[in-house]
Amino acid sequence: MNRLRSNRLLLIVLASAGLLVSSACFATETKIGFVDMQRLFDQAPIAVKANKKLTVEFAKRELELQKLGKQIKSQQDTLEKSGSTMSETDRRNRERDLSDASREFQRKQREFREDLDVRRNEAMAVVIERANKALKQIAETEKYDLIIQDAVYFSPRIDITDKIIKALADDGKLPAQ
Repeated sequence: MNRLRSNRLLLIVLASAGLLVSSACFATETKIGFVDMQRLFDQAPIAVKANKKLTVEFAKRELELQKLGKQIKSQQDTLEKSGSTMSETDRRNRERDLSDASREFQRKQREFREDLDVRRNEAMAVVIERANKALKQIAETEKYDLIIQDAVYFSPRIDITDKIIKALADDGKLPAQ
């Protein structure tokens, strides 16, 4: 009987110790942060500068495409207006020329988009790399346990995007806490 009572007592002591240890674990608050990457890409100085540089770099090609598009539209309008009065051969030649010009325009548009996407991805890779360095530095300094970049919902209370943007604006220096 004493053995049974001593086993129960041991079990109660172990269970109580387990509760104390688990409650101590739950008493430690987990610090979570959230970074809105889209806002970072829109507002971080390095991202804004990269986007402006891309705009300047591709402006000439974009204007050329717009001009070519207007020329094709003008040719199409002319063909529609005067196509019925043209000879069959002349109309077919103009339709073929218009079709060739349209294909060339679409090819140039596609190349433009592909080149722009490649350059944008290169520029944003630099932004992401710098942002991740700033984020890691802030996480270590402020003792975050978890930082999330994509979420269906987040409380503004845990949004640290402004801290990352400020760190990027200060060229990697940590903002004052």
